[in-house]
Amino acid sequence: MKKINWGIIGLGNIAQIFSEGFFYTNNSKLLAISSHSNEKLEKFKKKFDIQSIYTFKNYEDLIDCKDVDIVYIALPNSLHYEWVIKTIKKNKKVLVEKPAVINLNNAKSIKKEILKKNLFFSEGYMYRYNPQIKKIIEILDSGEMGRPISMETSFGLNMLTKKKFIFFNKRKKIDPSNRLFNKQLGGGCILDLGCYPVSFSLLVASLIKNFNYKKFKIVDIKKKMSPIGVEIHAECKLLFEEGFSSKIKASFEKNIGKKSIIYCEKGSLEISDTWLNPDIIKNVNGKINIIKKKMIKNIYSYQIENISKSIIENKKQALFPGFNIDDTLLNTEILEEWLNA
Repeated sequence: MKKINWGIIGLGNIAQIFSEGFFYTNNSKLLAISSHSNEKLEKFKKKFDIQSIYTFKNYEDLIDCKDVDIVYIALPNSLHYEWVIKTIKKNKKVLVEKPAVINLNNAKSIKKEILKKNLFFSEGYMYRYNPQIKKIIEILDSGEMGRPISMETSFGLNMLTKKKFIFFNKRKKIDPSNRLFNKQLGGGCILDLGCYPVSFSLLVASLIKNFNYKKFKIVDIKKKMSPIGVEIHAECKLLFEEGFSSKIKASFEKNIGKKSIIYCEKGSLEISDTWLNPDIIKNVNGKINIIKKKMIKNIYSYQIENISKSIIENKKQALFPGFNIDDTLLNTEILEEWLNA
């Protein structure tokens, strides 16, 4: 079987988890890595059996490597755009970790460049490749639930308090150097977590027959800001034409979980952990059915497998329900409006 050779720029925590996904794929190989940290390079090289000739201290050297088919960009949010553009200009295919960019103009520039070069591009929403998400799509497409009417979806973790004693929680001091809380680095709960429920709302809306999900407005916007100027809790409602709506929440302050509920004409779908390992509770006219599926140990393997298959088939975007450049544009437009409200 043909294998697609991957290179990774940036070897932080997300790159570590992503790389473990290669252990469960048949059409992909982690060939090359790049980091400014010698310690990270040595750790990855040993764990993933990377040859020395494919271990690069400079990002440019990895991009220039003729043996690399696609570059996964796992740098901080604020660096995504710069390195996506540099990678495209070197005629390399790109998967960039979410959020792809921190403003809509950057997303538009990326679209212009990939169309000019006729190259593959995708944004890294790994949950979309999960078999359980595909099951949800199958159920909604079948028509047995009727037309989707509305949904609620959230992603929130309490990152601001820690247990001091059994009955006492202490508020953590926010570190402005931490990328999650640094506006210049693309921090804040909207970009870092809110991008997930926005993208899922767009996926569900896209499944509604004879429905233009690209026409919407954002209402009921609420934000709580930290003293250093990034949002730590945010809510909004996406109101699409013809009535479909989605209530969205993201938080660094509250453990609001990862749950989604899709309300349809004939019942509902409740998804327990939308982004990682969702059980589905299907309620059709009062008849309950719980759908569980054992996941591969690493969810990123589904994403890697899909994208490698897309490239082998000479596609310029990930096979559905993967993210394409127009998905990125729409997602970024909503996030930017939510941020700037």
